[in-house]
Amino acid sequence: MPQHRAPNHPVVVGISGASGSGIANGVINALLQEDTPVIATASSAARLVWRQEMDFSFGEALENWRNSGDFTYYAPADIQAPIASGTFPTRGMAIVPCSMSTVAAIAHGFSDNLIRRAADVCIKERRPLTIVPRETPLSAIHLENLAALARLGITVLPPDPPFYLKPQSLDDVVEYIVQKTLASLGVIDTLSDKMQYQGPPS
Repeated sequence: MPQHRAPNHPVVVGISGASGSGIANGVINALLQEDTPVIATASSAARLVWRQEMDFSFGEALENWRNSGDFTYYAPADIQAPIASGTFPTRGMAIVPCSMSTVAAIAHGFSDNLIRRAADVCIKERRPLTIVPRETPLSAIHLENLAALARLGITVLPPDPPFYLKPQSLDDVVEYIVQKTLASLGVIDTLSDKMQYQGPPS
């Protein structure tokens, strides 16, 4: 993995009910590989999408993450979780994938589950927050909500393929988005050589 900064506080990962479970899995795995503590929460819709997209259950994923490093999971209805309070220190949060309903709720200050409350905490505490929105095409409402979040300093990171890097597989695309997410949170300083544009071939 690329060079990284010394970890201390955990990164929060919210998984909402949009397509892109593999990216969420990749982000958590990469954070744990970087020895970064992870606190995760996933909506019930996220678990349904996971069942359709992944070859292993969400329960198996939780077990794998717990066996891979400093990992904690809280249910989305657990409003007593530490990440619901601004007094609990974190390095920031990634919501991956981020549904348009989650985007809308955060943009308008609704904190009706732990994902949205943790995001609200990051905003009010001025901590890094990255969202990986999954929807196409985007309506004017979607764009207005995303623009509102961008104006607050939130990183809006669509999972667009880096075609100019000529990815050879879906795994390459996922790895690119994963590294971009970690870089946006300051967990890594640079992308790996494979994921960097080195100019046109000589």
